[in-house]
Amino acid sequence: MTDVSPPSPVVPAPLVPSPVVLVIGASSGIGRSTALLLAAKGARLVLGGRSKATLEPVAEACRAHGADVSVVEVDVLDGTAVETLVASAVARHGRLDVCVHSVAVVGYGRFEDVPPDVFDRVVQIGVMGTANVARSVLAVFRRQRSGTFIVIGSILGRIVTPYLSPYVTGRAAVHALVRVLAIENRDLSDVNICLLMPGSVDTPVYRRAASFTGRVAKPPPPVISPEKVARAVLKLIERPRPRVDVGPVNKLMAFGFYALPAVYDLLVTPLMNRIGFGKRITPHTGNVFEPTRAGDVDGETYTG
Repeated sequence: MTDVSPPSPVVPAPLVPSPVVLVIGASSGIGRSTALLLAAKGARLVLGGRSKATLEPVAEACRAHGADVSVVEVDVLDGTAVETLVASAVARHGRLDVCVHSVAVVGYGRFEDVPPDVFDRVVQIGVMGTANVARSVLAVFRRQRSGTFIVIGSILGRIVTPYLSPYVTGRAAVHALVRVLAIENRDLSDVNICLLMPGSVDTPVYRRAASFTGRVAKPPPPVISPEKVARAVLKLIERPRPRVDVGPVNKLMAFGFYALPAVYDLLVTPLMNRIGFGKRITPHTGNVFEPTRAGDVDGETYTG
């Protein structure tokens, strides 16, 4: 008799050996998708973020894959707290193999309309937060003489767009910092510093961003899923590379920005006004100063 039973589900092949991975910014978006994919691959995980309440559902989803998961609440602007987080990962597992840093907040508005404290905070979380994580993680990697540090940057660290001056400023500085770290750690062949640069990603970052434009932000097309970025993270863990673009038009946008600056500058503002914003809203500071509330992390799709 012919077997008509449905095929067995495909189970992801585990990473060998199961690495110890610290994911900072794991409560939603790219960080959440990365944690879930790594859990399915057999990684041992330490998840960090500003709110333990928003991290716990991610941890539970990872444990459903059989992963060893711990959760630590941390503000990346607190260097001592970051150092404690990294030390706890090493104490729990005896080593740290990978750190994925996926922390950023966003503020929209013309430069003069963005309050100075919002501008400063967006830049500080992006730049000083990354520096604090790098300082603690690389100290461990240099002692071990091995490890991979993956920083989630953005195409907006390579090009600029209007209404995003604090975010663009911070991303450009982060890209520069990562390049310096890569150069300075060339003496250790098994220490890898990687920069991942996504284009538009379908995550909650847009609806949670501070906004002083009078309209809610939305990801300009073409938009990729956070799972696609997570798969790129996995590839970097398996085969580290210094810089990787993730997005179908990243290279085209970069070409226009550098090779045709007059055309780029002429078109970018009307395009942003047309495809980068949604419904009308009152100005607000989003999650720049306070973490996302528990219960507001489910569902990645933009709804503004």
